[in-house]
Amino acid sequence: MVNMIAAGEVIERPASVVKELMENSIDAGATRIRVDIEDGGRKLIAVADNGCGMDREDLERAFESHSTSKIRVRDDLDAIATLGFRGEALASIASVGLVRAVSRPAGAESAHCMEIDCGRRGPVSPCSADVGTAIEVRDIFYKLPARRKFLRTANTELGHVTEQFTRIALAHPRMELTLTHKGRELYRLESDEPLRTRISKLFAMLSADVAGEFIEAAGEEKGMRIRGLLGGPGLSRTNNRFQYVLLNGRYIRDKFIAHAVREAYRGLLDPDRQPVVFLFIEMPYEDYDVNVHPTKIEVRFYNSNLVHSQVLGCLRERLLAARMDVFGQAPAAVHTSPRVGMAAGGPRRQEIADAMADFFRRHKPMHTQGHLPMHSAAGPIHRALGMAPVVREEDATVPASPGRRFIQLHDSYIVAQEADGFVIIDQHALHERIMYEKLSARVGEGALESQRLLIPESFEVTEAEAAALEEHAPLLERMGLEVVPFGPRVMAVQAFATLLGKADPVEFVRELLDLLLERQAEGDPQRLLDAVLNMAACKAAIKAGQRLRDEEIEQLLADAETVDLSSRCPHGRPTTIRFTWKELDKQFRRT
Repeated sequence: MVNMIAAGEVIERPASVVKELMENSIDAGATRIRVDIEDGGRKLIAVADNGCGMDREDLERAFESHSTSKIRVRDDLDAIATLGFRGEALASIASVGLVRAVSRPAGAESAHCMEIDCGRRGPVSPCSADVGTAIEVRDIFYKLPARRKFLRTANTELGHVTEQFTRIALAHPRMELTLTHKGRELYRLESDEPLRTRISKLFAMLSADVAGEFIEAAGEEKGMRIRGLLGGPGLSRTNNRFQYVLLNGRYIRDKFIAHAVREAYRGLLDPDRQPVVFLFIEMPYEDYDVNVHPTKIEVRFYNSNLVHSQVLGCLRERLLAARMDVFGQAPAAVHTSPRVGMAAGGPRRQEIADAMADFFRRHKPMHTQGHLPMHSAAGPIHRALGMAPVVREEDATVPASPGRRFIQLHDSYIVAQEADGFVIIDQHALHERIMYEKLSARVGEGALESQRLLIPESFEVTEAEAAALEEHAPLLERMGLEVVPFGPRVMAVQAFATLLGKADPVEFVRELLDLLLERQAEGDPQRLLDAVLNMAACKAAIKAGQRLRDEEIEQLLADAETVDLSSRCPHGRPTTIRFTWKELDKQFRRT
């Protein structure tokens, strides 16, 4: 009973068993590991390696609680160099399933095996086997129905297994690894393949061509060595699921490093996007403590500020040195704020000047009291911005729209006149709120209306993504999506919701998968649906930087009057900022 209770911290699901057994194989010096899974790991988990193996006595002791060969004296805890060290994993695994362990050390004439049934051990006996260790775990939690009922479908559990496999495969790129499910080979990773090749095998979204475009970053200072493969904005995602941090061969999550990564990309990505990053850090073992979390996924740095500054400096320097064709904009313009840019004559000033010049090219300004007080192309606004007068023959022949009370600035903001002042509208945020209200109303009545695609659009998926699509099939149907298998690790979008407009079907489904995997533990279906609607509204909404026709702006302003809470987008950002004439007069000291 004590071991079963302890197992609750260590063994959450089959993926936890895979993690612990693979880490033990690595600690044993293995260069080759094979993982075989059945029924998502609920029926069978088998891990075999070519490590140093164990003799009869060690095999018998290995499954005792707190039994470990990796820590011998207290001082060893100050510089833990192994992945495992507590001696809890094997004892916990043996207490929740049927275990058969076979091991043979190098030089031994024969191997030995032992079987354990939820903590009840059988005798150790000789057997035949290769050098190394092979452990089979069958029917996990079969004597613990309260725990077993919390396991998800086979595909969902397999998704968790592949994620643990992926983390270890990235942390140890020189190791030969194989993963199979029901006899079908999912991954075969060679020991001599380049890291980029391994990444393209592990992630369906990263083909060999895409992985080849990663930017390499490297730095070494104060005993800390950093290497990274950095994706450009074209690979950005809505969450940080594709940010992997590997510390001395161990996958970790750390808030200081995560913040440094976000800061390194500041200005290169939209605030609501996350970069794809693979970060490898090496540092002395005594500079951090790994003994702070049951699953050892979190560490405590003794100088977290140094780690943060080193990661930020290494990544930021490399990103800013990247060429324009990688990011689509000059890195020098990234940090220029509108106020600084206008004062210093920087790139931001030119952007605003270009936007206003383009507006005056398309619309002849009016001089009546009923319109916003704009002047001619050679007026004071142009002179203040250092813009040359713009006079074209076609401008003189295109009359301004009568009664027009708005303009679009920088293809992102709409300035509209009101009786007591004017409003500045974020076109994307406002349309996002409108789309959210429309989607919510339609979904409340049933599934969204969809249209079959003339040519199905296919895309590759990981096992975890395929499992998420299967598990959430009713949700996809409710959103007007039809996604079907199209081959090994390939899915195809057959039908797409008409209300989602011009959103790219494959890109939308990928974003949806990211959201589903991020919230796979979400217990409230309504909250999950609301999160999906938020994402769908964002994808279907007008984008910042998108030029709108007058009739489109008029429709947007009219739709805003029909929805509740139009002052805020679904994420809580303001859609509209209002200014009264009194506030404007005060700024010009006219009061």
